[in-house]
Amino acid sequence: MHSPPRAGNDLHMPKFTAYDGTELAYHLKGTGEPLICLPGGPARAAAYYGTLGGLDAHHRLVLLDLRGTGGSAEPADPATRHWYRQTDDIEALREHLGLDRVHLLAHSASGNLATLYAARHPARVRSLTLIAPGSRAGDDPDRDLADGHPDGAFDPAATRAALAVLQAPVLVLAAPYDGGPRPANAAELAGIFPYDAKADAHHPWLDDCGAFVRTVRAFLDPDILGLDADGVRLAYRTWGEESAPPVVLAHGRGDSGADWALIAERLAATRRVYAPDFGGHGLSDWPGEYGFEQFRNQLSAFIRGLGLDGVDVIGHSMGAVAAFLLAADEPELVDRLVIEEPPPPFPLDTPRPPARREEGELGFDWPVVLSIEAELNAPDPAWSERLAAIEAPTLVIAGGPGSHIPQERLARLAGRIPGARLITIEAGHLIHETRPEEFLAALKDFGI
Repeated sequence: MHSPPRAGNDLHMPKFTAYDGTELAYHLKGTGEPLICLPGGPARAAAYYGTLGGLDAHHRLVLLDLRGTGGSAEPADPATRHWYRQTDDIEALREHLGLDRVHLLAHSASGNLATLYAARHPARVRSLTLIAPGSRAGDDPDRDLADGHPDGAFDPAATRAALAVLQAPVLVLAAPYDGGPRPANAAELAGIFPYDAKADAHHPWLDDCGAFVRTVRAFLDPDILGLDADGVRLAYRTWGEESAPPVVLAHGRGDSGADWALIAERLAATRRVYAPDFGGHGLSDWPGEYGFEQFRNQLSAFIRGLGLDGVDVIGHSMGAVAAFLLAADEPELVDRLVIEEPPPPFPLDTPRPPARREEGELGFDWPVVLSIEAELNAPDPAWSERLAAIEAPTLVIAGGPGSHIPQERLARLAGRIPGARLITIEAGHLIHETRPEEFLAALKDFGI
């Protein structure tokens, strides 16, 4: 065995020796936690993976050339090219890299190989991602894992029995074309795995790089959870004990649930904190159509999807609008409401100028900006009328003269909400980031 290599570039192709003496090659791309990637087919090298749509920016991709492909040698015994025998190559690669457990990703037919490896070495798998796996991955009764048939065959019953002790999460990505599971049966395929298996309808990386990378990143991050909310998969983070009183944090435009980390960590001393990424933001779905009503609906579906009867809701900017619309429309869901620097739902004296997109990659979907700007320039008249329907005790936190939001309009908004309190923390628009201690003190004084 060779020593584990240092990080390399696209041309770097280290090699290691398999148990039977065959020299195998792999490619390293990117930095971060290693992700072993198996190419889709016994005769296909790993080069076609590229950067997996940009996933290399977040994980160190270990792209294995299966024996007899790419830079890997032809085995002396052709029978060792069968899937069952090649599980030994994955185990040898794991040892070569010095990893106790591995994140494993497989495409197309190599889903069989990854599944076989998980069945043979369940304690060595941290996660299993199957991208449009071949139809035989667990549903062909002629394949027999139990006796190690030389062509790697296995049957569903034997596979389920071997996977019974697997304690690694599994993600099955569906494909919209022949050769992989469609969304309708991807969940059935995920059902062969007994622990934390899920199916997702997103396309492979060649169809939609952004959706693919967000989905896989969220899956591989143990701190990110997912929930279907009004037809949109929302990624979210949690802090605190599950039994503690819940509070939901709704972020502003262009941000994500991670924006609340400092506040959430402090609240977690006494509260169960939930911070979702709205659609079009962070690691959630980017459906392409946005608006305050859609975000309100997502917030409602998120709270209901968690099975919570009523929560305290804290919203910033765009998220504050979604929060007060929710409190007005579904008062049973909101116990206390805190809205930090919400754009008031009143017509502007001077419309906002057209927004300009920043250069480079964004952590949110640009159409969010265009949609929200249009609604701020021409708000629905019903929104201001709905303020009077809010029943929850409400705290409005203004940022003072340093904010781009006219403070007199915030005072007008607070006056429309029955019994609302208005306080000012002179920190500009990003109060919870700029003055977190004062922000937390205001929450505590309000009973949160």
